[in-house]
Amino acid sequence: MTTDKHLKVILVLDIVKLEDHLDIDPYPLGPERPRLDATGMARAFVAKAVLNIPTTRALIDRLNADAMLRRICGFERKAHVPCEASFSNWFARFARLSFPEKVHEVLVREAHKGVPVHNVSRDSTAIDAREKPAARTPKVAKVPKKRGRPAKGESRPAPEQTRLERQQTMSLSDQIADLPNACDHGFKTNAKGISTGWIGFKLHIDTAEGAVPVACVLTSASVHDSAVALPLESMTNARIDILNTLMDAAYDASIIRENTEKLGKFAVIDSNPRRGEKVEFDPPKKLRFKCRTEAERINSNLKDDYGGRYVRVRGAAKVMNNLMFGILALTAMRLATLSA
Repeated sequence: MTTDKHLKVILVLDIVKLEDHLDIDPYPLGPERPRLDATGMARAFVAKAVLNIPTTRALIDRLNADAMLRRICGFERKAHVPCEASFSNWFARFARLSFPEKVHEVLVREAHKGVPVHNVSRDSTAIDAREKPAARTPKVAKVPKKRGRPAKGESRPAPEQTRLERQQTMSLSDQIADLPNACDHGFKTNAKGISTGWIGFKLHIDTAEGAVPVACVLTSASVHDSAVALPLESMTNARIDILNTLMDAAYDASIIRENTEKLGKFAVIDSNPRRGEKVEFDPPKKLRFKCRTEAERINSNLKDDYGGRYVRVRGAAKVMNNLMFGILALTAMRLATLSA
């Protein structure tokens, strides 16, 4: 019997078209077992995200009990459902290849081809992890700065550049590589002024109009939001044509604003009161900035409905792989809703 949940899985799989992106050779499990191909495994991981199934073990139990879902994923009989170890091996394989990230990029490009997007909202969300935080490198004691002017012929070292300053001369790949992505402690203050902490990572998301995620970057939990603004701006501009980038006060920096304007876009950034007196938006910008709630909606939607709260893997690559299967399914559903 086909239920609404089955139809939802079918709809997502029909939109993402996993088969067009899979060129991974299958491998045999043994003389008595059928060969496992990448398509069935990828479909199962997408179904896991769509149905918000928390663990691989629960996914296998669901496939064994649900004949319709089993056939949708490409497993004809119970005997064809892979074991937990096979799912784990394929998951690691998809993580090494960044498979869901590549499929998501193609999906976003094709959906927005020739269609300008007025607003892109930038935000991050905390990702809890079940692993030990990486040991922090001890801080090197700073040499006290010598007071007064340098003597004739004396040379003093230039002040160390901030990450934002370094990123201005980096390529996109170097910017991403420069961002820490090990599990560690993170702290964030919500809209009510309450500070919360967690152990894990932080997922930075650019969300286009219609609440469609268009670009994502995973970092350590302690990385400040502003450190990911430049690489996200480059990723989003390479995928879609945007007019405005909406950011909260965490991104209030002249380098971020200048970088956005250099790309021919408008930066609508909330004023940070720590820089002095808070500057209020003029009425048009205030109205436009209200669209930024779509970013917060995507954050909660990913966690509540697409597996964002069920990170049971370790390491940045596997965590990102887990989250991107959810982002891929969420993006497909948003595009289906917009085109309905």
